[in-house]
Amino acid sequence: MVYANEADLLNVALFGITAKEWRDKNTNTKGNIRDDATLEQLVVLSNMESINALLIGQNISQSERLIQLNKVAIMQMKSLVESKAIKKLK
Repeated sequence: MVYANEADLLNVALFGITAKEWRDKNTNTKGNIRDDATLEQLVVLSNMESINALLIGQNISQSERLIQLNKVAIMQMKSLVESKAIKKLK
C-alpha cells in the first residue's frame, strides 16, 4: 500500500493523475500510465523516484513532497523537451 501511494504521488506530480484515473480514462488501452509515457517522462520519473526517496528521508510530508516533485517535473520536462541532444536521439 505504501508503494502504491508513493507511485501515485509520482504519477500525480508528473502526469497530473493517478494510475487508476488513467486506467478509467483509457479503458481500451493495454498497459498502464507508465507504459504510455514518453522517453522524457520516463527519464523525469526515474529522477523523481530518487528525489522522493531523499525527501522521505528528510521527513517531508507527502503534500509538501508533491509540490516539490511537481516543480522538479516541470523544470526537467522543459529542459528535456527543449534539448537538442534528446531530439537527436529520437
